[in-house]
Amino acid sequence: MTKILVVDDEPQLLRALRITLKARSYEVETAGGGVDALASAARHRPDLVLLDLGLPDMDGADVILGLRGWTEVPIVVLSGRTDQAEKVRVLDAGADDFVSKPFSMDELIARLRAVLRRREFAGEAAASAAVRFVIGPSTVDLAARTVTRDGAGVRLTRTEWAVLEPLLRHPNQLVSIARLLRDVWGQAAGDTGHLRFHMARLRRKLEADPQHPVHLLTEFGTGYRFVPGTRAAVEAATA
Repeated sequence: MTKILVVDDEPQLLRALRITLKARSYEVETAGGGVDALASAARHRPDLVLLDLGLPDMDGADVILGLRGWTEVPIVVLSGRTDQAEKVRVLDAGADDFVSKPFSMDELIARLRAVLRRREFAGEAAASAAVRFVIGPSTVDLAARTVTRDGAGVRLTRTEWAVLEPLLRHPNQLVSIARLLRDVWGQAAGDTGHLRFHMARLRRKLEADPQHPVHLLTEFGTGYRFVPGTRAAVEAATA
């Protein structure tokens, strides 16, 4: 389920957005200020941030800059400011789209879908052009179907490859439990214990500290996420 962080200091609008987005099957987190928004984004890792500029504790553009310091999550700005220079300022700061208040809920939802589609297509294009991924001390080569860790080969089972590949192909995106069950075992519902077992084995083989993983993360009750590291986690196929 796509997770959206809504940031606005107007309680009525925040409530309306929460109800509308949940009715369209989005998972929603909310924040009433910039500091809370940055903390929530780090804690919940949303798939999109819907951000009002007029926050009580900090300027919305500073929130964008704070997010862009560590994440490429799509950001859609909501604002009553209609000045063209203001729009340019927040887009230059890293926002993906700008929606002026007042707005139609249908238009807003359409804008959110469009931004999510663009980011998904960009991510898939980048992933399809990449074959080598770094996970802590391990390097995974999807084309050669090999794994090396500290210079030595690591063997993955057929099932472990089936679990790992969709995560690597969608970096920073939540891959749902249902999708993994369907892709690996052919059914979207079933015993998730097998999936947890194979994820634990992958962490032992790939992560530097399997008890405290930083790349193969669990989103409890929903799925798993591959978070690239800081040392060139994805290498181009031509490298």
